[in-house]
Amino acid sequence: MNLYYDEESDYLEIFVGEPKSNYGEEVSDGVTLFKDEVTNDIVGIGILGFKKRSENLQDIRLNLPIDIGLFSKEI
Repeated sequence: MNLYYDEESDYLEIFVGEPKSNYGEEVSDGVTLFKDEVTNDIVGIGILGFKKRSENLQDIRLNLPIDIGLFSKEI
């Protein structure tokens, strides 16, 4: 799993597995799913405004075919 967080833009990116060619599909305002270009499998997620959204972690609920645990600690 690869995590990237840009504090200035408050953007969190999480990718699972080996890097692959992918494309992004916005599924809600500020939330992008990244899908493998060949298989269309979900390989990652991007969340804009993560700190604000994570003030209440219960509000971040997405049905993904991968298990990502979020912990309530400051990033």
